[in-house]
Amino acid sequence: MSARDEILARMRTALADASPAPDVPREYRRALDAGTDIVEMLIDRLVDYKANVHHGAAAIGDALAGARRVAVPADLPAEWRLGGAEFVEDRGLRTEELDGVDAVLTGCAAAVAVSGTIMLDAGAAQGRRALTLVPDHHVVVVRRDQIVGHLAEALPRLDPRAPQTWISGPSATSDIELQRVEGVHGPRRLDVVILD
Repeated sequence: MSARDEILARMRTALADASPAPDVPREYRRALDAGTDIVEMLIDRLVDYKANVHHGAAAIGDALAGARRVAVPADLPAEWRLGGAEFVEDRGLRTEELDGVDAVLTGCAAAVAVSGTIMLDAGAAQGRRALTLVPDHHVVVVRRDQIVGHLAEALPRLDPRAPQTWISGPSATSDIELQRVEGVHGPRRLDVVILD
């Protein structure tokens, strides 16, 4: 018997006479108050997190201004490929190649207004996790119908079997002296383009 099997056997023995666990209440708040503008709330949170927010498809080119090479998922819509950059489709780009592009442009699966969180689950126009975490600048397109008020509304929109990336502003952390350090765990610059 392995140590693992022994530990599990002891746990089963200890729990054999235990009563069943009570049901966990799942009464999450699922909607915002009537009249709440979820787009404005999302923008407020994103700006608070130091993300740049743009409106309309034409703004994609503005968000990519100055970028010469932009990595994109292979299924990114052609109408989002705006600006003078070269769009490099990710068909298995190596980490070094991803690190060498000026920006990445993707879509998303959902955005949560209350927390200002943008969620990707490797679905349509989103690409794989490395694509969104390695380049230093991420431009993400959020359609109006992808914005929800609360997390409980967003979860059913995600593929639970797919790798997920949840973004709440540019990557940042604090060092031991509580100095903000950006770009440690992902892009240090985040631009969000909201399509109505």
